[in-house]
Amino acid sequence: MGVSAGEASPLDCATAAVLAALSAEPAWLGTPSSPVVVAVSGGADSVGLLLGLLQIGPAVGRRLVVAHAEHDLRPEAPDDRAFVTRLAEGIGVPVTWRRLTVRDPAAVRGEGLEGRARRLRYGFLADVARETGAPHVLVAHTADDQAETILHRVLRGTGVAGLAGMRRTRALADGISLVRPLLTVSRATMRRFLAHVGQTWAEDVTNTDTARARNFLRHEILSRCAAGPYPASTAALVRLGVQAAGVADALASAAGYLLDRHAERLPDGAIRLRTRDLSNLAPPLVAEIFVALWRREGWPQRDMTEAHYRTLVRLLGAAAREDRAASSRDLPGGIRASTGPGATLDVGPRQPFISTRR
Repeated sequence: MGVSAGEASPLDCATAAVLAALSAEPAWLGTPSSPVVVAVSGGADSVGLLLGLLQIGPAVGRRLVVAHAEHDLRPEAPDDRAFVTRLAEGIGVPVTWRRLTVRDPAAVRGEGLEGRARRLRYGFLADVARETGAPHVLVAHTADDQAETILHRVLRGTGVAGLAGMRRTRALADGISLVRPLLTVSRATMRRFLAHVGQTWAEDVTNTDTARARNFLRHEILSRCAAGPYPASTAALVRLGVQAAGVADALASAAGYLLDRHAERLPDGAIRLRTRDLSNLAPPLVAEIFVALWRREGWPQRDMTEAHYRTLVRLLGAAAREDRAASSRDLPGGIRASTGPGATLDVGPRQPFISTRR
Protein backbone atom coordinates (compact mmCIF):
# COMPACT_ATOMS: atom_id res chain seq x y z
CA MET A 1 0.00 0.00 0.00
CA GLY A 2 1.52 3.36 -1.03
CA VAL A 3 1.88 5.94 1.73
CA SER A 4 2.55 9.63 1.11
CA ALA A 5 5.60 11.06 2.79
CA GLY A 6 3.73 14.30 3.38
CA GLU A 7 4.87 17.82 2.63
CA ALA A 8 8.47 18.23 1.63
CA SER A 9 10.77 19.68 4.25
CA PRO A 10 13.84 21.83 3.50
CA LEU A 11 17.13 20.21 2.61
CA ASP A 12 18.54 20.21 6.13
CA CYS A 13 20.23 17.68 8.31
CA ALA A 14 18.08 14.80 7.04
CA THR A 15 19.37 14.68 3.47
CA ALA A 16 22.85 15.68 4.60
CA ALA A 17 22.91 12.84 7.16
CA VAL A 18 21.79 10.24 4.61
CA LEU A 19 24.31 11.33 1.97
CA ALA A 20 27.11 11.62 4.52
CA ALA A 21 26.48 8.08 5.79
CA LEU A 22 26.44 6.64 2.27
CA SER A 23 29.50 8.57 1.10
CA ALA A 24 31.50 7.56 4.17
CA GLU A 25 31.22 3.81 3.51
CA PRO A 26 34.58 2.71 2.02
CA ALA A 27 33.61 -0.96 1.81
CA TRP A 28 31.68 -0.48 -1.42
CA LEU A 29 32.89 2.91 -2.67
CA GLY A 30 36.34 1.42 -3.08
CA THR A 31 35.32 -0.62 -6.15
CA PRO A 32 33.98 2.01 -8.59
CA SER A 33 33.60 -0.33 -11.55
CA SER A 34 31.70 -3.11 -9.79
CA PRO A 35 27.92 -3.52 -9.57
CA VAL A 36 26.28 -2.94 -6.20
CA VAL A 37 23.19 -4.93 -5.17
CA VAL A 38 20.68 -2.90 -3.15
CA ALA A 39 18.05 -4.85 -1.19
CA VAL A 40 14.75 -2.95 -1.51
CA SER A 41 11.65 -4.24 0.30
CA GLY A 42 9.59 -1.18 -0.60
CA GLY A 43 9.63 0.17 2.95
CA ALA A 44 10.76 3.69 3.75
CA ASP A 45 14.29 2.79 4.82
CA SER A 46 15.19 0.71 1.75
CA VAL A 47 13.53 3.18 -0.64
CA GLY A 48 15.51 5.95 1.04
CA LEU A 49 18.70 3.92 0.67
CA LEU A 50 18.12 3.51 -3.05
CA LEU A 51 17.30 7.16 -3.68
CA GLY A 52 20.17 8.32 -1.50
CA LEU A 53 22.60 6.25 -3.54
CA LEU A 54 21.31 7.88 -6.72
CA GLN A 55 21.94 11.31 -5.25
CA ILE A 56 25.61 10.55 -4.67
CA GLY A 57 26.14 10.78 -8.41
CA PRO A 58 25.40 9.19 -11.80
CA ALA A 59 28.50 7.02 -11.63
CA VAL A 60 27.06 5.27 -8.57
CA GLY A 61 23.58 5.07 -10.08
CA ARG A 62 24.87 3.17 -13.11
CA ARG A 63 26.29 0.48 -10.84
CA LEU A 64 23.12 -0.30 -8.89
CA VAL A 65 21.01 -3.45 -9.12
CA VAL A 66 17.78 -3.61 -7.11
CA ALA A 67 16.94 -6.97 -5.49
CA HIS A 68 13.48 -7.58 -4.03
CA ALA A 69 12.47 -10.68 -2.04
CA GLU A 70 8.75 -11.43 -2.13
CA HIS A 71 7.83 -13.50 0.92
CA ASP A 72 4.65 -15.58 0.93
CA LEU A 73 3.78 -14.31 4.43
CA ARG A 74 1.39 -11.46 3.53
CA PRO A 75 -1.33 -11.09 0.90
CA GLU A 76 0.06 -7.60 0.11
CA ALA A 77 3.48 -9.02 -0.89
CA PRO A 78 2.77 -8.92 -4.67
CA ASP A 79 1.76 -5.25 -4.31
CA ASP A 80 5.07 -4.48 -2.64
CA ARG A 81 6.92 -6.24 -5.44
CA ALA A 82 4.98 -4.27 -8.06
CA PHE A 83 5.77 -1.03 -6.20
CA VAL A 84 9.51 -1.77 -6.10
CA THR A 85 9.52 -2.82 -9.75
CA ARG A 86 7.81 0.42 -10.83
CA LEU A 87 10.16 2.48 -8.69
CA ALA A 88 13.30 0.84 -10.08
CA GLU A 89 12.14 0.99 -13.67
CA GLY A 90 11.12 4.64 -13.22
CA ILE A 91 14.61 5.65 -12.17
CA GLY A 92 16.35 3.43 -14.70
CA VAL A 93 17.83 0.85 -12.32
CA PRO A 94 17.66 -2.86 -13.21
CA VAL A 95 15.59 -4.94 -10.81
CA THR A 96 15.41 -8.64 -10.06
CA TRP A 97 13.03 -10.37 -7.68
CA ARG A 98 12.25 -13.81 -6.34
CA ARG A 99 9.20 -15.26 -4.61
CA LEU A 100 10.36 -17.04 -1.47
CA THR A 101 8.36 -19.97 -0.13
CA VAL A 102 8.65 -19.40 3.59
CA ARG A 103 5.48 -21.23 4.67
CA ASP A 104 6.78 -24.74 4.07
CA PRO A 105 5.98 -26.86 7.15
CA ALA A 106 8.44 -29.55 6.10
CA ALA A 107 11.29 -27.03 5.83
CA VAL A 108 10.70 -24.62 8.72
CA ARG A 109 11.51 -27.16 11.46
CA GLY A 110 13.25 -25.53 14.41
CA GLU A 111 14.25 -22.24 12.81
CA GLY A 112 10.78 -20.66 12.74
CA LEU A 113 9.18 -18.53 10.07
CA GLU A 114 11.27 -15.42 10.72
CA GLY A 115 14.50 -17.39 10.78
CA ARG A 116 13.64 -19.23 7.57
CA ALA A 117 12.58 -15.98 5.86
CA ARG A 118 15.87 -14.35 6.83
CA ARG A 119 17.93 -17.29 5.58
CA LEU A 120 16.08 -17.47 2.27
CA ARG A 121 16.27 -13.70 1.80
CA TYR A 122 20.02 -13.53 2.35
CA GLY A 123 20.49 -16.58 0.13
CA PHE A 124 18.59 -14.78 -2.63
CA LEU A 125 20.68 -11.63 -2.20
CA ALA A 126 23.88 -13.69 -2.40
CA ASP A 127 22.61 -15.33 -5.59
CA VAL A 128 21.90 -11.92 -7.17
CA ALA A 129 25.38 -10.73 -6.21
CA ARG A 130 26.98 -13.81 -7.78
CA GLU A 131 24.90 -13.50 -10.95
CA THR A 132 25.75 -9.81 -11.41
CA GLY A 133 29.36 -9.99 -10.25
CA ALA A 134 28.68 -7.63 -7.34
CA PRO A 135 31.08 -7.92 -4.39
CA HIS A 136 28.75 -5.98 -2.08
CA VAL A 137 25.08 -6.13 -1.06
CA LEU A 138 23.66 -3.06 0.69
CA VAL A 139 20.78 -3.30 3.15
CA ALA A 140 18.91 -0.45 4.88
CA HIS A 141 19.19 -1.23 8.59
CA THR A 142 19.06 2.03 10.54
CA ALA A 143 20.11 3.22 14.00
CA ASP A 144 16.64 2.26 15.27
CA ASP A 145 17.08 -1.29 13.95
CA GLN A 146 20.45 -1.43 15.70
CA ALA A 147 18.96 -0.26 19.01
CA GLU A 148 16.17 -2.84 18.74
CA THR A 149 18.68 -5.58 17.96
CA ILE A 150 20.85 -4.75 20.96
CA LEU A 151 17.92 -4.53 23.37
CA HIS A 152 16.48 -7.77 21.97
CA ARG A 153 19.77 -9.55 22.61
CA VAL A 154 20.11 -8.10 26.10
CA LEU A 155 16.66 -9.38 27.07
CA ARG A 156 17.25 -12.82 25.55
CA GLY A 157 20.71 -13.09 27.07
CA THR A 158 23.95 -12.25 25.31
CA GLY A 159 27.63 -11.57 25.84
CA VAL A 160 29.88 -8.69 24.87
CA ALA A 161 29.94 -9.72 21.21
CA GLY A 162 26.15 -9.79 21.10
CA LEU A 163 25.98 -6.30 22.61
CA ALA A 164 27.82 -5.04 19.53
CA GLY A 165 24.60 -5.56 17.57
CA MET A 166 24.74 -5.73 13.78
CA ARG A 167 28.16 -5.17 12.28
CA ARG A 168 28.48 -2.53 9.58
CA THR A 169 30.07 -5.06 7.25
CA ARG A 170 30.07 -8.86 7.37
CA ALA A 171 30.61 -11.75 5.01
CA LEU A 172 27.46 -12.83 3.17
CA ALA A 173 29.06 -15.49 0.96
CA ASP A 174 32.48 -16.24 -0.51
CA GLY A 175 33.75 -12.99 -2.03
CA ILE A 176 30.52 -11.11 -1.16
CA SER A 177 30.01 -8.75 1.77
CA LEU A 178 26.83 -7.45 3.34
CA VAL A 179 27.06 -3.71 4.05
CA ARG A 180 24.81 -1.65 6.34
CA PRO A 181 25.70 1.96 5.54
CA LEU A 182 22.75 3.54 7.42
CA LEU A 183 23.44 2.28 10.94
CA THR A 184 24.14 5.85 12.09
CA VAL A 185 20.93 7.27 10.55
CA SER A 186 17.60 7.21 12.38
CA ARG A 187 14.33 5.92 10.96
CA ALA A 188 12.81 9.41 11.36
CA THR A 189 15.68 10.92 9.37
CA MET A 190 15.02 8.51 6.51
CA ARG A 191 11.38 9.58 6.39
CA ARG A 192 12.32 13.26 6.42
CA PHE A 193 14.68 12.57 3.53
CA LEU A 194 11.88 10.91 1.56
CA ALA A 195 9.64 13.88 2.34
CA HIS A 196 12.23 16.19 0.84
CA VAL A 197 12.41 14.24 -2.43
CA GLY A 198 8.63 13.68 -2.49
CA GLN A 199 8.84 9.88 -2.59
CA THR A 200 6.24 7.42 -1.29
CA TRP A 201 6.91 3.97 0.05
CA ALA A 202 5.05 0.71 0.76
CA GLU A 203 4.02 0.21 4.36
CA ASP A 204 4.21 -3.28 5.88
CA VAL A 205 1.18 -3.44 8.17
CA THR A 206 2.70 -6.33 10.13
CA ASN A 207 5.26 -3.88 11.54
CA THR A 208 2.55 -2.73 13.96
CA ASP A 209 1.86 -6.24 15.29
CA THR A 210 3.23 -6.12 18.83
CA ALA A 211 2.84 -9.87 19.20
CA ARG A 212 6.17 -10.00 17.39
CA ALA A 213 9.16 -9.45 19.66
CA ARG A 214 10.87 -6.75 17.60
CA ASN A 215 7.64 -4.82 17.13
CA PHE A 216 6.93 -5.04 20.85
CA LEU A 217 10.31 -3.51 21.63
CA ARG A 218 9.80 -0.84 18.98
CA HIS A 219 6.30 0.27 19.91
CA GLU A 220 5.91 -0.64 23.57
CA ILE A 221 9.39 -0.11 24.98
CA LEU A 222 11.66 2.13 22.91
CA SER A 223 8.94 4.51 21.73
CA ARG A 224 7.77 5.00 25.32
CA CYS A 225 11.33 5.54 26.49
CA ALA A 226 11.88 8.16 23.78
CA ALA A 227 8.59 9.91 24.58
CA GLY A 228 9.20 9.72 28.33
CA PRO A 229 12.24 10.03 30.57
CA TYR A 230 14.78 8.59 28.08
CA PRO A 231 14.57 10.67 24.87
CA ALA A 232 18.06 9.59 23.82
CA SER A 233 17.51 5.86 24.48
CA THR A 234 18.07 4.80 20.87
CA ALA A 235 21.28 6.79 20.58
CA ALA A 236 22.46 5.42 23.94
CA LEU A 237 21.92 1.82 22.84
CA VAL A 238 23.73 2.46 19.57
CA ARG A 239 26.68 3.98 21.49
CA LEU A 240 26.73 0.93 23.75
CA GLY A 241 26.91 -1.22 20.62
CA VAL A 242 29.87 0.73 19.28
CA GLN A 243 31.71 0.42 22.59
CA ALA A 244 30.89 -3.29 22.89
CA ALA A 245 32.12 -3.87 19.35
CA GLY A 246 35.44 -2.27 20.30
CA VAL A 247 35.79 -4.48 23.37
CA ALA A 248 34.77 -7.60 21.41
CA ASP A 249 37.29 -6.80 18.67
CA ALA A 250 40.04 -6.24 21.24
CA LEU A 251 39.24 -9.56 22.93
CA ALA A 252 39.22 -11.36 19.58
CA SER A 253 42.53 -9.79 18.59
CA ALA A 254 44.18 -10.71 21.89
CA ALA A 255 42.76 -14.24 21.72
CA GLY A 256 44.07 -14.73 18.19
CA TYR A 257 47.53 -13.56 19.23
CA LEU A 258 47.59 -15.90 22.23
CA LEU A 259 46.37 -18.79 20.13
CA ASP A 260 49.23 -18.25 17.69
CA ARG A 261 51.77 -18.21 20.52
CA HIS A 262 50.50 -21.14 22.56
CA ALA A 263 49.11 -23.63 20.02
CA GLU A 264 50.58 -26.16 17.63
CA ARG A 265 49.07 -28.60 15.17
CA LEU A 266 49.57 -32.32 15.81
CA PRO A 267 50.11 -34.87 13.02
CA ASP A 268 46.51 -36.09 13.37
CA GLY A 269 45.20 -32.56 12.79
CA ALA A 270 44.27 -31.82 16.41
CA ILE A 271 45.42 -28.62 18.11
CA ARG A 272 47.65 -28.82 21.18
CA LEU A 273 47.50 -25.89 23.63
CA ARG A 274 50.36 -25.22 26.04
CA THR A 275 48.28 -24.30 29.06
CA ARG A 276 50.55 -23.07 31.88
CA ASP A 277 50.72 -19.43 30.80
CA LEU A 278 47.13 -19.43 29.54
CA SER A 279 45.74 -20.65 32.87
CA ASN A 280 46.81 -17.42 34.57
CA LEU A 281 44.67 -15.29 32.26
CA ALA A 282 41.17 -14.01 33.04
CA PRO A 283 38.58 -16.72 32.25
CA PRO A 284 36.69 -14.56 29.69
CA LEU A 285 39.90 -14.17 27.67
CA VAL A 286 40.62 -17.90 27.88
CA ALA A 287 37.08 -18.60 26.68
CA GLU A 288 37.67 -16.21 23.78
CA ILE A 289 40.77 -18.21 22.83
CA PHE A 290 38.56 -21.25 22.38
CA VAL A 291 36.08 -19.18 20.33
CA ALA A 292 39.00 -18.12 18.12
CA LEU A 293 40.14 -21.74 17.83
CA TRP A 294 36.69 -22.95 16.76
CA ARG A 295 36.40 -20.14 14.22
CA ARG A 296 39.90 -20.68 12.83
CA GLU A 297 39.46 -24.42 12.43
CA GLY A 298 35.98 -24.16 10.95
CA TRP A 299 34.48 -26.39 13.64
CA PRO A 300 30.68 -26.17 14.12
CA GLN A 301 29.87 -23.28 16.47
CA ARG A 302 26.08 -23.23 16.35
CA ASP A 303 25.54 -25.52 19.36
CA MET A 304 28.50 -24.26 21.38
CA THR A 305 27.09 -22.45 24.40
CA GLU A 306 28.62 -20.36 27.17
CA ALA A 307 28.50 -23.46 29.37
CA HIS A 308 30.65 -25.39 26.88
CA TYR A 309 33.27 -22.63 26.84
CA ARG A 310 33.28 -22.53 30.66
CA THR A 311 33.87 -26.27 30.64
CA LEU A 312 36.84 -25.79 28.32
CA VAL A 313 38.27 -23.07 30.59
CA ARG A 314 38.06 -25.44 33.58
CA LEU A 315 39.62 -28.27 31.57
CA LEU A 316 42.48 -26.01 30.52
CA GLY A 317 43.06 -25.15 34.19
CA ALA A 318 43.10 -28.85 35.07
CA ALA A 319 45.60 -29.51 32.27
CA ALA A 320 47.85 -26.72 33.58
CA ARG A 321 47.82 -28.36 37.03
CA GLU A 322 48.38 -31.72 35.34
CA ASP A 323 45.26 -32.94 37.10
CA ARG A 324 44.23 -36.17 35.36
CA ALA A 325 40.93 -36.50 37.23
CA ALA A 326 39.11 -34.60 34.46
CA SER A 327 40.85 -35.94 31.39
CA SER A 328 38.48 -35.19 28.49
CA ARG A 329 35.18 -33.66 27.41
CA ASP A 330 33.07 -34.31 24.32
CA LEU A 331 31.67 -31.18 22.71
CA PRO A 332 29.06 -30.41 20.05
CA GLY A 333 29.99 -31.00 16.43
CA GLY A 334 32.07 -34.09 17.13
CA ILE A 335 34.90 -32.22 18.89
CA ARG A 336 36.79 -33.59 21.90
CA ALA A 337 39.13 -31.81 24.33
CA SER A 338 41.58 -34.02 26.25
CA THR A 339 44.43 -33.32 28.63
CA GLY A 340 47.76 -34.15 27.03
CA PRO A 341 51.31 -34.69 28.25
CA GLY A 342 53.20 -31.99 30.11
CA ALA A 343 50.40 -29.53 30.94
CA THR A 344 48.88 -29.50 27.47
CA LEU A 345 45.32 -29.71 26.18
CA ASP A 346 44.54 -31.41 22.86
CA VAL A 347 41.43 -30.31 20.98
CA GLY A 348 40.18 -31.83 17.74
CA PRO A 349 37.55 -33.93 15.98
CA ARG A 350 36.65 -37.28 17.50
CA GLN A 351 36.46 -38.67 13.98
CA PRO A 352 37.43 -37.46 10.49
CA PHE A 353 35.95 -33.99 9.95
CA ILE A 354 36.08 -31.76 6.89
CA SER A 355 37.28 -28.37 8.08
CA THR A 356 36.12 -25.13 6.49
CA ARG A 357 39.33 -23.42 7.62
CA ARG A 358 40.84 -21.16 4.92
